[in-house]
Amino acid sequence: MAKEKKEVKSEKKETKKNSTHEVEVKIDGKEWEAALDEAFKEKQKTVKVDGFRVGKVPRSVFEKKFGKEALLLDAADIVLPAAYTKAMTESKLDPIVQPSVDLKNISTDGVEFIFKIVTKPEVNIKKYKGLGVKKEEVKVSKEEVDHEIGHLLDRYTELVTKDGALENGDTAVIDFEGFKDGVPFAGGKSENYSLEIGSNTFIPGFEEQMVGMKAGEERDIKVTFPKTYGEKDLAGADAVFKVKVNEIKTKVARELDEEFFEDLAMDGINDEKALRDHIKEDLKARGEADAENKYVDDLLEAVAKETDVDVPEQLVEEEVNRLMGRFEQQMKMQGISLEVYYQFSGTTEKDLRSQMEKEAFKNVLYRLILEKIQEEEKYEITDEEVDKEVKDIAEKYHMTEEELLKEFGGKEFVKYDLEVRKAIDLLKEYNK
Repeated sequence: MAKEKKEVKSEKKETKKNSTHEVEVKIDGKEWEAALDEAFKEKQKTVKVDGFRVGKVPRSVFEKKFGKEALLLDAADIVLPAAYTKAMTESKLDPIVQPSVDLKNISTDGVEFIFKIVTKPEVNIKKYKGLGVKKEEVKVSKEEVDHEIGHLLDRYTELVTKDGALENGDTAVIDFEGFKDGVPFAGGKSENYSLEIGSNTFIPGFEEQMVGMKAGEERDIKVTFPKTYGEKDLAGADAVFKVKVNEIKTKVARELDEEFFEDLAMDGINDEKALRDHIKEDLKARGEADAENKYVDDLLEAVAKETDVDVPEQLVEEEVNRLMGRFEQQMKMQGISLEVYYQFSGTTEKDLRSQMEKEAFKNVLYRLILEKIQEEEKYEITDEEVDKEVKDIAEKYHMTEEELLKEFGGKEFVKYDLEVRKAIDLLKEYNK
């Protein structure tokens, strides 16, 4: 009697130092035969063969008509979970991203999988103390305050109807319709549209040709769409817009007078001095926050130069996915889908992902560095600290603790956030 084949074999091969591992798992013998049997039973439920009712086709007839190979991929799917469990158990590896799997070999005798398992890479920080990185001092100049006051006056500027010709900076209320080769095109028509001349909102050349028009005047505006325009039918095409100016409005500059402060309606801000003091304080607070963020980023950049680590590309890809999801949410908040964004920006998903790769790599690298600092410093975040953090954040955002934890993904994520912040605090402490 022939010796029975071993049903499951696994072998671990390291393909990248301390990071990516390949684990081979082979399933054959009785386990593979059982999987083929199960795959046939599923096929039998729906397969149609002349002379047999559905569900009654014998396996011998099925294999003669379709071949034994028709069951192989379904059988591989059936044994895949068990193969994955075997790979994790025998390799004793702790993956940091979802392992990928490739089909190495498959036949009626068995199947071989290769699982690519990415583990946390070895991080060697040669130095993270006394890096000589200094935090920028924040100063607010009179010119910066004047600039902010100018923006504030612009926001409260009133538009009033004016007679005479349209000038740069005026707002024209217009009807328009676009034509390509004499035929109106979709999305090229609007009525009573407010367009600020000089805002460069419309196609290059459009606004410039409107200068000098008067209320009630009609004019043909000839333009050429940019070659990168989102609508392919219009990209690079010549077009004519028939434009009618219904009304012209001009800005009336505001002054820092009593009426302005009444419109501003800010508690305790009733004169120019109080406004300047408030703006200066606000600019300083924003500058301090920006300086703090830059200081932390400069510290991490300095540590990165003292660090040897092989950043797994799978971690970077996962971070790109996270950044893409965040960007999509930001667009949705503005009422824009990614499809519309790609159309109007003249980019693709591939372009956007490529743009995010540098930021994603930096995020992953800095995260690995901070985790290593935590490991070196041997500090622990207690359950009491986690509970307090959950309570404080829930109160700040007027949420229940249950809602917050659901949003965060559980206490483990809150704890991880505290661990990272503690590492940053220590990094700042060691580099004063």
